[in-house]
Amino acid sequence: MNPWIEAMRPRTLPVSVAGVLAGTACAIIHGLQNVIPAVCCLLFALLAQIASNFANEYFDYRAGLDRKGRAGFRRGVTEGDISPAAMRRATFLTLLLAAVPGCALIWWGGWWLIAVGVLVAIFALAYSAGPYPLSHHGLGDVAVVVFFGLVPVGFTAWLATASAAVLPLALAIGAGVGLLAANVLIVNNYRDMDDDKAVGKHTSVVLFGRKAMARIYLAGSVAGLLLLCAPAMTVRHWMVTPLIMIVPAIRNWKRLLRHSGSQLNDDLRRTALLLLQATLLLVAESLAALATV
Repeated sequence: MNPWIEAMRPRTLPVSVAGVLAGTACAIIHGLQNVIPAVCCLLFALLAQIASNFANEYFDYRAGLDRKGRAGFRRGVTEGDISPAAMRRATFLTLLLAAVPGCALIWWGGWWLIAVGVLVAIFALAYSAGPYPLSHHGLGDVAVVVFFGLVPVGFTAWLATASAAVLPLALAIGAGVGLLAANVLIVNNYRDMDDDKAVGKHTSVVLFGRKAMARIYLAGSVAGLLLLCAPAMTVRHWMVTPLIMIVPAIRNWKRLLRHSGSQLNDDLRRTALLLLQATLLLVAESLAALATV
């Protein structure tokens, strides 16, 4: 795979898509006014995640936290495929590109959205950099719930409906999306626990151990999928098909318990795809509920 494509970590990008899809489903239920803001949110979310992935690779390399031949996805900077300077430039260029669809959202949401965009950009960098990198102190999971769940679902739903009435539903679903997105990070850190522990990177898995985080992975899967059924309480339609994904979620958990090293790369991909599939089911049910009104 091209080192730049690998650095984008395409196996994790469904997480960004899922948040916007879930927000769009909320908008459909509450009366979708305009799909263009949702498209802008999708572009912004994808570019912001790619920038965060680039930053993670650059700043972890600079801090000496990566090693060659690691079990995780190939790190282009550490392996010598990409120069550190090129990765640093790519990080900030991608953030600038994200600002284009982000600024377009001002048309629907107002100038104060600039502050939200700046906050997202800060998170993209602070996850791996700064005086207190979130991913190094067990806070990466919390940040994922907020910035891959609550924020994209809530803002997509609000901008696409132009109504704050959608926010209670969007926050419930956003919490579910966030929990399922955090599972992707759990698998990543589960795989890297030994390397992270050796260099003093205190991820949640390093702090609490693989056994405890595997249980949290299962609990997050079940709770996240249940929260995706929140629309069933607001519309006259049994919107519970995301629960179908509990079966593959349990299978993913069992794989997590059995696997180690590079085997977990496929588990990470499966975990991200499960979230995407669940949100696609949510969109499909939202459209079906709309058709029966």
